[in-house]
Amino acid sequence: MDNDVLLSLATQLGEALKVRNLTLALAESCTGGMTSQYITAIAGSSAWFDRGFTTYSNVAKVEMLAVSEDTLATFGAVSEQVATEMATGALKYSHAQVSASITGVAGPSGGSADKPVGTVCFSWAFTNQLPITKTYYLTGSRAEIRAQAVNIALLGLIEILPDL
Repeated sequence: MDNDVLLSLATQLGEALKVRNLTLALAESCTGGMTSQYITAIAGSSAWFDRGFTTYSNVAKVEMLAVSEDTLATFGAVSEQVATEMATGALKYSHAQVSASITGVAGPSGGSADKPVGTVCFSWAFTNQLPITKTYYLTGSRAEIRAQAVNIALLGLIEILPDL
C-alpha cells in the first residue's frame, strides 16, 4: 500500500467530514496509531479529528474504551464484538460523531487456526446508528497488513458518511 494512496484517502475523508461539520475519533490496536498518523499528517486536521486511542493491550481496551472484560474473554481481542465495543467506546469518550476501530493479528506470529495472521476486524460507528462491523483476511508482511488495514478503515469511514 502506497503512502500517497493513504494520504489521499485521509485527505478525502477530512474534506468529507469538514463539509458535514463532523469530527472523527479512532480506536486502533494492531495498527498502533498508524491511521491517526496519516490523518494528522494533513495540515488543519484538528478541525475534524478529535482524538485517537491506541489500545494495544486488553487492559487499555477496557480502561480507555470500556470494552467489556467478558467480551474479551468470550470472543478474544481480535473479534467483531471487540471491534464494535472499541468503536462505540471511541464515540463515548470523545467529542466525535464518527469513529472507526481496528483490531487484528498483523504477524508475523500470534495467529491461530481460528484467527490466522492477517485476520483484522473493523467497526465503523456513527452517532445514533448501529455500527457496521466486518472481518478481513489480509495477506503480506506485517507492514503490508497494517497498511491494508489503514486503507480499509479510511475507505469504510468515507462510505458511512451521510449524503448531503
